[in-house]
Amino acid sequence: MLAAAGCRTFFVATIDEGIAMRKVLPEAAIAVLGGPLPGACADLAGHGLIPVLNSPEQIGLWAGYAAAAERRLDGILHLDTGMSRLGLDASQVERLAADPSLLAGIKPVVVMSHMACADEADHPKNPHQLETFAALTGRLDLKARRSLGASSTIFLGTPYHFDLVRPGAALYGLNPTPDRPNPMARVVGLKARILQVRDVDTPMTVGYGATHQFARKGRVAVAALGYADGVFRSLGNRGFGFIEGERVPVVGRISMDLTTFDVSALPPEQARPGALIEVLGEHQSADDWAARGGTIGYEVLTALGARYHRTYVGEAA
Repeated sequence: MLAAAGCRTFFVATIDEGIAMRKVLPEAAIAVLGGPLPGACADLAGHGLIPVLNSPEQIGLWAGYAAAAERRLDGILHLDTGMSRLGLDASQVERLAADPSLLAGIKPVVVMSHMACADEADHPKNPHQLETFAALTGRLDLKARRSLGASSTIFLGTPYHFDLVRPGAALYGLNPTPDRPNPMARVVGLKARILQVRDVDTPMTVGYGATHQFARKGRVAVAALGYADGVFRSLGNRGFGFIEGERVPVVGRISMDLTTFDVSALPPEQARPGALIEVLGEHQSADDWAARGGTIGYEVLTALGARYHRTYVGEAA
């Protein structure tokens, strides 16, 4: 879908992700954010992947492989402008500026950095990182595209866009502007099927640890999903699902494969074995689900497991 929409450059975390993507997109530029590790350069080059070079050691590995292969290889330089995570610090950038031979055999096609607080639009670190990035890239004076912005950074405005932006979570409908209404459309939905509905009454309890005791007669729906599917155990007695738009609370602990919902307020024909409970969708976003579980929407979406039946909709489905 992205390639059809005009995207020509893709970023992945690991080499194996890049190899898998190369089979789908034979002509795209595919960058590996983790960069080269010892012994991995041949795989990167063999599949036409572009390593993001995060340290002098990685630059040395890639330059050494280029020299041995007698080739000039594309690379992306990652500058640390305030994350203190991956990337070249200011002193390492100065060494590159003073000795361009360190990049012998490497064609820098992009110089990039990453923002620490872009989801807080008024955070003072944002303009500071912007200024630092402009200064460091100016010192290198390379004929390369510049890239600073991932999802939230894009919404800080055009000064942060440079030549290439890297939307990620926003493409999946997560809110890149948490202090404002979500500008992105919902993309992912998740439904769980009811396996069994059972009658309950006080003093009965449900689930491990007996953390929920029923105060009156009611009904519980047992649904086929659990923490093995990426539903956080912390959502026990805190989460909600929806059946035909009606909210049904999670009661008891989340199990590995099962989650229990209180469906006492619904008629039996709505909450029945085989019916579906909406976990993510029209009535509850990944950001909503995350807030109840004490985490962020990114973790919700990346935790979704391999056991789900997936249905893809849209023009490229």
